[in-house]
Amino acid sequence: MNKFLKKHYIKVSVLLIFIIYLFTLAPSVVEIDSGELATVQATLGIAHPTGYPLFTLIGHLFYLLPLPFTKIYQLNLLAAVWCSLSIGIFIYTSKFLLDNIPLFNPASNKKKPGKSKKNNAENPVTKIQDYPEHKKILAALLGGLVLAFNKTFWFQSTSVEVYSLHIFLILLVILFLLKSFLYVENTDKSFLKSPWIIFSILLALSFTNHMTTILILPGTAYLFFSKYKFNKSSFKKLGLMLLFFFPVLMIIYSYLPLRASQNPLLNWGDPVNFENFIRHISGKQYLVWLFASARAAKKQLLYFINELPVEFSASLFIILIGIFNIYKISKKLFIFLLITFLSTVLYSINYDINDIDSYFLLAYITLSFFAVFGILKLLKELKHRKYSYKISVVFIVLIIGSHFYVTLQEANKKDNYVFEDYTKALLSSTSVNSVVISYQWDYFISASYYFQLVEKLRKDVKIVDKELLRRSWYYNQLNVDHPDLLAGMKQQVNNFIARVKPFERDEKYNPAVIENAYQAVLTGLVSTNIDSIDVYIAPELFENEMQKGEFRLPTGYTIVPDIFLFKVVKTTDYVPAAKPEFKLRLPAYKDKYVKFIENTIGNMLARRALYELRFNKTGRAKLYIKKIRESLPDYLLPENLGNIF
Repeated sequence: MNKFLKKHYIKVSVLLIFIIYLFTLAPSVVEIDSGELATVQATLGIAHPTGYPLFTLIGHLFYLLPLPFTKIYQLNLLAAVWCSLSIGIFIYTSKFLLDNIPLFNPASNKKKPGKSKKNNAENPVTKIQDYPEHKKILAALLGGLVLAFNKTFWFQSTSVEVYSLHIFLILLVILFLLKSFLYVENTDKSFLKSPWIIFSILLALSFTNHMTTILILPGTAYLFFSKYKFNKSSFKKLGLMLLFFFPVLMIIYSYLPLRASQNPLLNWGDPVNFENFIRHISGKQYLVWLFASARAAKKQLLYFINELPVEFSASLFIILIGIFNIYKISKKLFIFLLITFLSTVLYSINYDINDIDSYFLLAYITLSFFAVFGILKLLKELKHRKYSYKISVVFIVLIIGSHFYVTLQEANKKDNYVFEDYTKALLSSTSVNSVVISYQWDYFISASYYFQLVEKLRKDVKIVDKELLRRSWYYNQLNVDHPDLLAGMKQQVNNFIARVKPFERDEKYNPAVIENAYQAVLTGLVSTNIDSIDVYIAPELFENEMQKGEFRLPTGYTIVPDIFLFKVVKTTDYVPAAKPEFKLRLPAYKDKYVKFIENTIGNMLARRALYELRFNKTGRAKLYIKKIRESLPDYLLPENLGNIF
């Protein structure tokens, strides 16, 4: 290894990973929370629980930079920056571990009675120091690639998300935790100069970005108390650390009530008072899915196990070797990583949500540390054979290369415009000042926040999230954004808020009474607005709630398919709709989110074609069928439409 690479290998690695991530970066909004999170960064709003104030503030500063990109691409770019820097921290930490392994288990270096010098020389803890510098660097670098090409990790680099910053911070926390564990204080006063203080500040910063930082605490406790034991002095040290931890935490989280008091464009949870603030930062809205049932935990555990070959591909072989190798080299480090891995998995499998992958990120990071020691083992095993070093390097590179190739297809978002196209086309299909009632958060509602509030596209359209109507804070948001929307239904709104408050406060409540009040709000949204503006119902509301009788339109009203949505009308006569002249760019790789959009649009266009045929308008029906065939080539037309032409 030449002198330049030996000195700058981390910088070079970060740059190369960043370039790779650039080629897979999403050009626009993508699924789930992308649009919402981009909006809070752009407008200094408040995101869904737990609020993510640090993510919002740093993102806003980056948003203000005069870079020659679209603003959504610029915010996506920041995610690639965080993830690339995270790989640099991981590589640095891995090299730090390899250089200091004997210090993690110093007792193992002592000569034991009855052991020969020869046996002591074979001690794996001391033998690791015999590795040339370039081999330790190589192990750290290749281990960094294992993490960089992990599917979920790579995905965080492709679009704006809180987890990209979370990864960066949690790796810094791990680095300074390990540095703190190895730091030797000469006096109690020297503790204030130790890495523990930096660790405390970084831990607080990480908590202000994402509360799953708590998953590093069991491993932290293990290292801290194995070093200082349970005594008065150790708890005094903890107290000193908390003196730095809490002020940082409180200062940054104060952003939420201060900003909420100004009624920002996006004000999730309205944490303007203590009650709302605590509910928001605790994620109380989502606690119903946490530790839901043993059945749900089993389902998520099986998902995690089944996804491991997808997440790491052939690199799992290296990880397995590393687990056994690190156990031999340093049991203390092995236990720390094992505790961190198990804490993450056991917590995450008890969270019954669909998009669970990101909650396993810390587990994937620990597995990547194991991979570093697996690579080290492979470099050692062939050392006595001719050309063994080159062969072992080629073998490891081929494994990681296959890992890269397999992950690339799923992680690549460079041609993903479908969420932008779907959202813009849906908004454009509606009439002026209309209302859209839906709960397609992952597909267009989140994205619509960005396009309406940041790019100022069709701000007149009032999008109402049906599920958020179940939360009292959401009515303040609607009143700020659309003051006339709820003007005719104050009684229904006040009644529902009064009924749902006990539920939100964990007081005694009647679920049937809450549901009746909620249904009255839904019906009121239609009945109080339909005479002055158009109201649209999204297809999932029709297919689920309306078909089951859980939601009813006011008497005399019905719905007709209108391109992407159902339009509420008070007639049985023919209702015209615009031509389907929208643009839809489907990516080469179609995940479940893209397929949902494809099927949803296909179903609605097919319904509109059938509606046209019902009124003997064959020419109009052909327009919608032609659009399906041109824009949705994988959509299977209903048999009664496929034979029209």
